[in-house]
Amino acid sequence: MNYIIHLLIYLDIYLIVAMSLNLLMGYGGLLQVAHAAYYGIGAYVTALVMLKLGLGFVPAVFSAMVITGLLSLLVSLPAWRFKGDFFVMVSLAVQSLVYTTLYNWTGLTNGPFGITGIPRPEILGFKFDSLYGIFGLATVMALLCVLTMALLLGSPWGRLLKAMRDDELAARSLGKNTRLVKLQTFMFACAFVAVAGGLYATYISYIDPTSFTLDESILMLSMIIVGGTGNIRGPLVGAAVLIAIPEILRFVYIPDAVAANVRLMIYGLMILAMVHLRPQGIAGTYRFK
Repeated sequence: MNYIIHLLIYLDIYLIVAMSLNLLMGYGGLLQVAHAAYYGIGAYVTALVMLKLGLGFVPAVFSAMVITGLLSLLVSLPAWRFKGDFFVMVSLAVQSLVYTTLYNWTGLTNGPFGITGIPRPEILGFKFDSLYGIFGLATVMALLCVLTMALLLGSPWGRLLKAMRDDELAARSLGKNTRLVKLQTFMFACAFVAVAGGLYATYISYIDPTSFTLDESILMLSMIIVGGTGNIRGPLVGAAVLIAIPEILRFVYIPDAVAANVRLMIYGLMILAMVHLRPQGIAGTYRFK
């Protein structure tokens, strides 16, 4: 049973991640490959605030949201001038920059050795130190993020975001400030993924740069492509499918030497199949171009 709860905690974490990336891709039409970098920033800021400053879980996560939201300018500002493949290259550069910083800034991040002993969450005197307690906290946080996202997308700002996605030139001709909308979208998305990073850090109690590489960004993109974009249920489906695949493969005899490569092949085949057979994803409504 503990094994199932562990998987459900990961599902809650990756649901928040996928929802935040869906805000960019599915509703904003903005493709980036630096999402794992901001996920890592959220995890590191939460861990450092709790360990170095001695603050609680809520102030630490809030600090992570603010700092990650501000650092989103590294991607959102170039988005004003770069589009398509050029913008993807900019986000790839940001991913490499953040990973290199986490790996080499040993005085702050402890470099490749990572940060250990991250305390478990504690809110109003109640410590979530058991598996079931963390599952309850993760589920509540995921539901709050989904609710906040739904309210945000149902507002006039959300309708403007979708209008910009469908035809940015038409939105600008109506006097809408699409540059500001892009900046806000990246800020919201990065703040949301920082929540997932903080939750991950306090659950695992150990983080290092290898958890926030380009491969992790590709996994996040895979969740969106497979699950679908443009609605709330797509990220949930994508996160559930791509978390379930490695666990299902554990019950299939695959030599350890090739197991990781087989998983990558399955991810790749699934993405190719989705692109050809159902470009909008399993539960998606928007076909990302």
